[in-house]
Amino acid sequence: MTQNYSTKDCFDGRQAECEWMVQTQLKSRDITNEAVINSMLTVPRHRYVKQDKQAFAYYDSALEIEAGQTISQPYIVALMAQALDLKASDKVLEIGTGSGYSAAILSRIALRIYTIERHSILAQLAKERFNIQGYDNIEVRVGDGTLGWSEKAPYDAILVTAGGPEIPDSLIRQLAPEGRLVIPVGNKEDQHLLRIKKTLNQELLEEDLGSVRFVPLIGTKGWS
Repeated sequence: MTQNYSTKDCFDGRQAECEWMVQTQLKSRDITNEAVINSMLTVPRHRYVKQDKQAFAYYDSALEIEAGQTISQPYIVALMAQALDLKASDKVLEIGTGSGYSAAILSRIALRIYTIERHSILAQLAKERFNIQGYDNIEVRVGDGTLGWSEKAPYDAILVTAGGPEIPDSLIRQLAPEGRLVIPVGNKEDQHLLRIKKTLNQELLEEDLGSVRFVPLIGTKGWS
């Protein structure tokens, strides 16, 4: 049975560091969504990084995790969560579970999170973290995230946490009317963070949220 830990237990006495992170790296910039801010104050980032990186967990920097991947800097995690414009009733698909930190943030805002990871070791570690912290509205799957998760579609929001050469049509198809898709698109070194909104008439509205740098999106609809 999943054990629900209190915020104090999860933070191991490091709440002040998390509050400092939110104040200096998020609120001082353009993160204004209260649900996102509250979630960033609730999820202990140091529990999602390797032991030798925990001292740097609340700095605004990406950190190396297992399988040669990275956990994004807190600002980018908050920016992408804010861009999804989530409601409490939303069902969300995340492509690229990584450490699980982003899915944990989304799970404190939306109703249900489905997250796909191609590295089985990362998927297993994320599951363990969610279980320890009592985050029971997240479902993890190992597979090709570029193909989405059609069995659970449609989704009110889709978040892609790796940079692809284009927007996968498979994800567009799984996006519900009035849904939002946030994805980095570009080359393997640099991308632009795009927000795609699907209208009730199935039209796609695209917005450029700025330059970013993510690990490559590997898969059938991404990089080989």
